[in-house]
Amino acid sequence: MRARRKLVIALNLASWCGLGFVMGYINYATGWSVAGVAVLVLFLIALPWTLLAFWNSVIGFVILCCARDPAAYTNDALRETPPGAPIERLTAICIAIRHEDVSRVASRLATMREDLRATGEAEHFEFHVLSDSNQPEICAAEAAVFGSQDGVFYRRRPANTGFKAGNLRDFACAALGRVDFMLVLDADSLMSAAAILRLVRVMQANPRLGILQTLVTGRPAASPFARIFQFGMRHGMRTHTTGIAWWQGSSGPYWGHNALIRLRPLVSYCELPVSPERQLLGGHLLSHDQVEATLMRAAGMEVRVIAEEFGSWEENPPRLPDFISRDLRWCQGNLQYLRLVGRPGLLPMGRFQLCNAIAMYLGAPASVLMLTAGVLHGLSGSRGHVPGSLAFGMYFGMLTLGFAPRLLGVLQVMMRPAERRRWGGAPRLLAGAMTDALFTLMIGPVMMVAQTRFIVGLLFGQRIIWEAQQREGQSLPFGEAARGLWPQLLLGFCFGAALWRVSPGSLPWALPTLAGSLLAVPFACVTAWPRLGRWMMRVGLCAVPGEKEHEQVVGTSARAESWHGKVKEA
Repeated sequence: MRARRKLVIALNLASWCGLGFVMGYINYATGWSVAGVAVLVLFLIALPWTLLAFWNSVIGFVILCCARDPAAYTNDALRETPPGAPIERLTAICIAIRHEDVSRVASRLATMREDLRATGEAEHFEFHVLSDSNQPEICAAEAAVFGSQDGVFYRRRPANTGFKAGNLRDFACAALGRVDFMLVLDADSLMSAAAILRLVRVMQANPRLGILQTLVTGRPAASPFARIFQFGMRHGMRTHTTGIAWWQGSSGPYWGHNALIRLRPLVSYCELPVSPERQLLGGHLLSHDQVEATLMRAAGMEVRVIAEEFGSWEENPPRLPDFISRDLRWCQGNLQYLRLVGRPGLLPMGRFQLCNAIAMYLGAPASVLMLTAGVLHGLSGSRGHVPGSLAFGMYFGMLTLGFAPRLLGVLQVMMRPAERRRWGGAPRLLAGAMTDALFTLMIGPVMMVAQTRFIVGLLFGQRIIWEAQQREGQSLPFGEAARGLWPQLLLGFCFGAALWRVSPGSLPWALPTLAGSLLAVPFACVTAWPRLGRWMMRVGLCAVPGEKEHEQVVGTSARAESWHGKVKEA
């Protein structure tokens, strides 16, 4: 493991220095200036997270192509688990909710209960609905549906203290000594019985295992935005997660849901720190997951991920504004890790995990400042000329780095006939990949501006509170999109005008950034069109395996429909 980590460090450091040298030469060729130095520094600040994602995906791609069992090759715990071992421990399946659509949660819960009962192992599992809702009509619906179900335990806290993490910890402390494991689910989570039993068997066979995370995939969606996003994310996450599982090993990721946790070490070692609200980034942690994983590892327990798609699903936001809201909540939560990086007792890999989560959001403001510095560098005048081949290579090299996880995931599927058929055949797979590439080019500048604006707001006391996200697809009015995305439009206009003034010939190079910014409003509206989503479903564009298998989708079974009716009656 130490050799693997040294290899990853060497690959990232070499590529970081190489690209930095090329950018430095470009500055030298055009004439050094204060703005040019700023461009170089900001480029180097924004680069590490992109490089790490690239190398993770390259490593994962090689393993997926060469290993007979990639999941077991990257996770020693799977090799130590007897197949079909009897279930001997009690597991609490916990669904944390706050102001959610009760019928949708009830449908997913009913599906999982029925699936577990069919295995004959249901006696070893309890279902707990842990509510932090405080809106009277939603509370009444929750009590009517969940409070009346035999075998489902419903509990509602009067206060949302500590957000989701506080809700789960309250339950864990109360259940300690009676329950062995806790399966954490979000309101939009769904897991098959086979996947749940697999997690429990692995945890039973490995007493040093504290957290076991699944590779979560997006469920079939009708929203155009969600369909395209989860198509690309699914390909990218498969290669990326396989790569990180190979070199992170027992210090793996925890993403906060669809994961099994050993209760005793969670309660004993993973209490989250709370800082005063008046402090910058103070208060309760919004992103609890990676902190709990870091504390679990510091206590000597292992945190591992199973890098395989095997019956663990989530829903993705159906519209761009909903996606931005969720991402900014993660942004605030990840930046809160700045208070914890220097905490005594953490292992080096734990500190790295926290720093990596922070770096995920530092690239956005660095990129905006880099664009600004680049324009200023052009206004300062240049004394030289950059070879066209070098500029061309640097430009498309950076695009390749960003797209590599998705491209390698698609390539890995294309190399296997059985996998190609699961994804609808080569033509549909390639059509989905091209659609996702255009989608990613468009959404990149939008998220860059949204994250930068939010991070600046954090410095002046702006905060996000934990609320339920929009999960039901619906159209997006043009006016609503314009009110939320005017900063992107403004940046695109100012950046385009500045380039026209400084260097008209560079406008084609800046087209991805300009198009994503200037067309942000129509892009948001079009990707929310229900009619477009229905057409994509009909032709199979951006389809994922299992889309036609209705038994995997909550809301299609007679049992699920009956729950919708019960909620309406309540």
